[in-house]
Amino acid sequence: MIKYLKYEHIDKEKWDECIEQSFNGVIYAYSWFLDVVCEEWEALVEGDYERVFPINFRKKAGVNIIFQPFFTQQLGLFSRTELSPEVINSFLAAIPAKYKVIDLNLNTHNKPDMPGFEYLPQVNHELDLIADYADLRKKYNSNTKRNLAKAESEGLSVVKGIKPDEVIELFRANRGKDIKVLREGNYLKLKRLIYTCIYKGMGNIYGVYTEDNSLCAGAVFLKSHKKTVFIFSGLSPEGRDKRAMFLLIDHFIREHANKHLTLDFDGSNNEALSRFYKGFGSTRIDFNRISRNRLPFILKIPFSFYRKMRS
Repeated sequence: MIKYLKYEHIDKEKWDECIEQSFNGVIYAYSWFLDVVCEEWEALVEGDYERVFPINFRKKAGVNIIFQPFFTQQLGLFSRTELSPEVINSFLAAIPAKYKVIDLNLNTHNKPDMPGFEYLPQVNHELDLIADYADLRKKYNSNTKRNLAKAESEGLSVVKGIKPDEVIELFRANRGKDIKVLREGNYLKLKRLIYTCIYKGMGNIYGVYTEDNSLCAGAVFLKSHKKTVFIFSGLSPEGRDKRAMFLLIDHFIREHANKHLTLDFDGSNNEALSRFYKGFGSTRIDFNRISRNRLPFILKIPFSFYRKMRS
């Protein structure tokens, strides 16, 4: 039986045990991760935490909305046993009627076919690192090899263990200027999230420095379930010119080759980013974004605008 639980009634120890043992578990779904990225969340739970479905919500203009929190690529249903469309449909049907708007990314193993939802394909890229580095590098495309050769000629150095603040500030000073939906509170959450992951032994940060010791690129990697997620990065104009991010990703691949580990690029529907990820020999792995709006017609337009802004 599927139970709807308020936050205070969720047994976090059992919840995290379920995520740890789920065949489709991801770092985003741990209770401590959700506590950082969500102001409020509730849950659907089957049996004795055999399957769990987090409900991340907020109330906007008096409307209850299930939404995808920043810095979480995939959520949805997590299970200790294999899933069928019928099982996933049953959880979607169990979402309380008070949630009039749903805009949520499911994980790659959630393939529902329930009527009443809009299904929007999302693009991710993953790279299996079990092969030797030499074999992995052979699969880089010509553009990536060319950019990597340039980076290797620029006298750059890669350092592991830099501070989260440095990468966040590098991003904010450059690309972050054009991303208005990320505000001070979002960056504070991100900083707290990265420090929490480092404390738990699940986070690493790499930086690329120029010959004059200036940080020109940085990236945050979070690890769980034999997968490392490239969750956040920063790049300066100089780093872009020197192709520093190519060097950083290549360094990570070199360091983790021959391991039972998958590099998850955290995906993007942006064609330029997809080309960048694909250039390292990664495989495209799609997942679903589900959407449903049961508001009166007059209110659907502003909430469609809200969803567009979050994208």
